[in-house]
Amino acid sequence: MRKATKVVKAKRRLEPALSPAQKREMAALAALTDAQIDTSDIPELPPSAWKDAVRGRFYRPVKQAVSMRLDADVVAWLKKTGKGYQTRANRILRQVMLQDSRRT
Repeated sequence: MRKATKVVKAKRRLEPALSPAQKREMAALAALTDAQIDTSDIPELPPSAWKDAVRGRFYRPVKQAVSMRLDADVVAWLKKTGKGYQTRANRILRQVMLQDSRRT
């Protein structure tokens, strides 16, 4: 009879581990205030460079599946314009969430 062997998969690091000296340097950099950081070698962009900028273009929040009990008329209202009713519900809830967070 053969004994079952346990297969252990090694976790793959995306970046190499930092040395103790690198960790100290990172901690020192993190402790700096914005005013202490020398940005003189980074030129400021003119306003024209931002004219076509789009905020949040690549931001995609992580979705979480949930089960909710909604009134039937609310669901019918969300579905009346066709596909994407869950996206519409999410957009409406996000707008209310952002308005509420601005107030507090």
